[in-house]
Amino acid sequence: MSAAAERTPLLRLFAALFYDLILLFAVLFFAALAILVLLGEDFGRSHAFRLYLYGISLLYFTWFWTHGGQTLGLRTWRLRVTAGDGHSPVDWRRALLRALAAQISWLTLGLGYLWALWDRNGLTWHDRLSGTRVVRVP
Repeated sequence: MSAAAERTPLLRLFAALFYDLILLFAVLFFAALAILVLLGEDFGRSHAFRLYLYGISLLYFTWFWTHGGQTLGLRTWRLRVTAGDGHSPVDWRRALLRALAAQISWLTLGLGYLWALWDRNGLTWHDRLSGTRVVRVP
């Protein structure tokens, strides 16, 4: 497969991420509502509450990546997260590493994502760090 054919479809990836952020917002809304009803409004001001929402966010992505390689956004845009070989499924360790490394890609104002434009294999920083890649699904 040529390097151009292997490149990460960056615009599709951003569109999928946009879809996933909308869905994640809904998931976080209901997760927050449930915990605040159970534990009260004061819990909503705690660091534990923020950690709870952060954990829900990590679980959203890692669960989908380890169960078929596609979040709902990735499925919509016909993309899949795989191991670095482009075929094997992603295990929990790689998925968690990818999710954490993706935060570095964002914290650098998206440079980790834009890196795919210059990378010879079209990989983002978090793909490189976690040994994963995003491929198109026919």
